[in-house]
Amino acid sequence: QVQLVESGGGLVQAGGSLRLSCAASGRTFSRYAMGWFRQAPGKERVFVAAISGSGDRTSYADSVKGRFTISRDNAKNTVYLQVNSLKPEDTAVYYCAAGRYSYVTVSPSLYDYWGQGTQVTVSS
Repeated sequence: QVQLVESGGGLVQAGGSLRLSCAASGRTFSRYAMGWFRQAPGKERVFVAAISGSGDRTSYADSVKGRFTISRDNAKNTVYLQVNSLKPEDTAVYYCAAGRYSYVTVSPSLYDYWGQGTQVTVSS
């Protein structure tokens, strides 16, 4: 069983930055892609970013390109999401997810394990 624990969320002013972390345990971390999704109040959970198992490939939602950066440290079994130039519309619960395969995918159906989420609130 894979366990994912997110941290790093909080309240920040527009234009600010945060670094979200997700610590994983339970299987060989480097074999699987990792992703970040977010869910705003009253809206569906949507894809934010993903990284391949080896870390050589990444994918981003258009809404965060140039502002967010996903990375991973396979030695620490941890994936990160650096979020910069935050906007009020970035306010959401951010979820870390562990993929079924090593390659990058944006489909939530191909992520088998999910964390509990960390709240990011951006004030204007």
